[in-house]
Amino acid sequence: MEPRMDYYKQSPEGINIMMEMEKYTKTTGIDRKLRELIKIRASQINGCAYCLNMHTADARKMGETEQRIYCVSAWEECTFYTDAEKVALELTEHVTLIPTKRVPEELYQRVRKHFDEKQYVDLILIINQINNWNRISISMGNVATTE
Repeated sequence: MEPRMDYYKQSPEGINIMMEMEKYTKTTGIDRKLRELIKIRASQINGCAYCLNMHTADARKMGETEQRIYCVSAWEECTFYTDAEKVALELTEHVTLIPTKRVPEELYQRVRKHFDEKQYVDLILIINQINNWNRISISMGNVATTE
């Protein structure tokens, strides 16, 4: 499959806004490895190979272990994620699958035990940002490569 078009070239204003949000998410107080785990988990759910390829590589560069990268889809069954990471990954699943999962009050309260109000908003922005990128990549025909 070949990419359908150069969407940066076709809509630079829109993509620049996406890039500005991406820059913002990197300035949040959310741990950078957790940001990558969130991106990996959402990309798994959405089936975005392009983003999975990118964010697993980024996580490795940050020093994330292969074990934690490989097992993120089964985070609930693992002892090597912190409670804060687990609740952030659960939130990722709920926001990514919001039509069926929603974000119940009980989950919100568990997230808030580990993250303050600003961090909660930042988590939601990070989750939404990767979901936006997944949808762009999939609909534009981006493919994972070995380059």
